[in-house]
Amino acid sequence: MQQDLLGSKWFAFLSFALLFTTVVLFAYTGKYVLLIAPVALLFILLMMLNWKLAYWILLFSIPFSTDLDLINGSLSTSVPDEPIVWLFLLLFVLLWARKPDIIPIWWWQNSIVLIIILQFVWLIVAVAFSTELLVSVKFLLAKVWMLVAFFILPVFIIRKKKDIKKAFLVILVPLVMTMVIIIYRHWKIGFSFIKIQRAIDPLYYNHVDYSAVMSMIFPILFVTYSLVRGKWLLRNFLILLIVFFFIAIYLTYARAAMIAVVFSFIIYLGIRLKIVKWVMPVFYGLIALLLTFMISNKQYMIYRPNFNETYMHKTFTEHMIATLRGRDMSSMERLYRWIASIRMSTDNPVVGVGPNAFYYHYKSYAVTSFRTYVSRNTERSTTHNYFLFMLVEQGWPAMILYAILIMLLFAQAQKIYYRFHDRFYKKCTLGIAMLIAAAFINNFFSELYETHKVGALFYLAVALLVILDKKSKEEENLRNSETSMLS
Repeated sequence: MQQDLLGSKWFAFLSFALLFTTVVLFAYTGKYVLLIAPVALLFILLMMLNWKLAYWILLFSIPFSTDLDLINGSLSTSVPDEPIVWLFLLLFVLLWARKPDIIPIWWWQNSIVLIIILQFVWLIVAVAFSTELLVSVKFLLAKVWMLVAFFILPVFIIRKKKDIKKAFLVILVPLVMTMVIIIYRHWKIGFSFIKIQRAIDPLYYNHVDYSAVMSMIFPILFVTYSLVRGKWLLRNFLILLIVFFFIAIYLTYARAAMIAVVFSFIIYLGIRLKIVKWVMPVFYGLIALLLTFMISNKQYMIYRPNFNETYMHKTFTEHMIATLRGRDMSSMERLYRWIASIRMSTDNPVVGVGPNAFYYHYKSYAVTSFRTYVSRNTERSTTHNYFLFMLVEQGWPAMILYAILIMLLFAQAQKIYYRFHDRFYKKCTLGIAMLIAAAFINNFFSELYETHKVGALFYLAVALLVILDKKSKEEENLRNSETSMLS
């Protein structure tokens, strides 16, 4: 008893000493970052007392988190979510070391888990053969804490219906708050197409990141609306929220997000009509035919832009017209990098050039006829297509595994949907599949799974699908046992 009291006194003393020191340093330097220390200490204490509550705080922090450059821009992180994720990685390592069988057997037996494990194993191989080892190791570490925090830990947190509802709310509420702030800022500058980034900073990296997150949550609002019956006030509020999301997505002027919403409803129909397993093979087939046509006899050269006529436009209407005419800068820059990626992949077909190494090599493979004003690529962005991102940086095995994963996710969702009789879980399965569909399309034109907001939502949705698979099998087994007892 005395030892506990002594320990608590020492903890209190150290806590006040830390608080006093940080306040003095802040007063002297004026740097707000110094005030993080007391908050971090309180959060660590919370994790020690109730780590599951701390996890809900992590989910709540995701929409609010913002990128922060460190060490003169050579290193960056997102705060506060990424430091919290690091703490959860450490917590998981300690829990696993204490009890190696902490992850249930049913989790390991799921085919989705198997594919993601194979992806991770091949990522390690690609890192080992990387041409830029340091940046590839950083990519690997980021993938580790992303998978632990949002693919593994939900197994221990989300167990019941109330947990699924809570997960949705703790992400939706802060997301809507960021949307209100951005819409207000955007209104102040006349909903300008070319100045939208001013409204978004620093809450999101760019309008693509912002629109992708909204397009992933948007379909779940429809599913939620269909679940609410007899509560006219809540249903009307949801209608207003759906309209608000629709307007906000349009005002980002992000074409990929708009297509993503449409594709999410195609997946909805595919599951309801029991034909979703054909959607991705047809999609892949069409892309393969298009590539074959474009590559044969260098047909793609017909679409090369006029450098002087390819530029950013002042309105979204001009932007769309330029896209259709092949004079939109962002579309032409994508072609520039896609061609470079395909040519680049022939030199390193098995393991690629290494994760995060695309930027250091692609320009020598590019066709200069497709060069645009932004081809200098000062922001060091990559392929703008996740399939090519996998192909060029991790080789054919990585790209094939990703293609299989997407097909498997939708096929599993359909099985889970028809295995359930519980209406809530059926609707949840539909919503998760639609979220994954929106993520897929956004990543067909970008590589957002590695970002802290889109990546977190995607892996959390995949984790929920694995959990629902287990629940649907339990429900089915219970029905079968009751049927056999009656017979």
